[in-house]
Amino acid sequence: MSTVAEKLQRKSQRTVGAKQVRLKLVYIDFWSAVKLSFLISLCGAIALVVSFFFIWVVVTNLGVLERVNDLFGEVLGDDAPSILEIFSFGQVMLFATILGIINLVAGTAIGALSALIYNLSVKVTGGQLVGFTNS
Repeated sequence: MSTVAEKLQRKSQRTVGAKQVRLKLVYIDFWSAVKLSFLISLCGAIALVVSFFFIWVVVTNLGVLERVNDLFGEVLGDDAPSILEIFSFGQVMLFATILGIINLVAGTAIGALSALIYNLSVKVTGGQLVGFTNS
């Protein structure tokens, strides 16, 4: 008589071939696509605001804005607009926030439209064939 351990040892020595499965992607859930595209767009908006912040800090600490402001003052005279006021921290962050919100809305809308267009095109094409393997 063989023990359970011997049976399990014999089973583990056999090589199992990789099983392949071919599936068709025939539907993308609309709300899942909207939620995913919203989260990706939110990450992009946060990255945009943070990058604007770091670029503003670097440009300010290097003194680039002061040099450009002096150049405008020399070229245009006393009635030159102050670059330091135009590119103040509040103005730059407000612009970055507005751009981030536009990015958030547009990215979410593009994700929703992509899922809708794919779901409509599946009726004509039959879906996307995807292969999976168990290695």
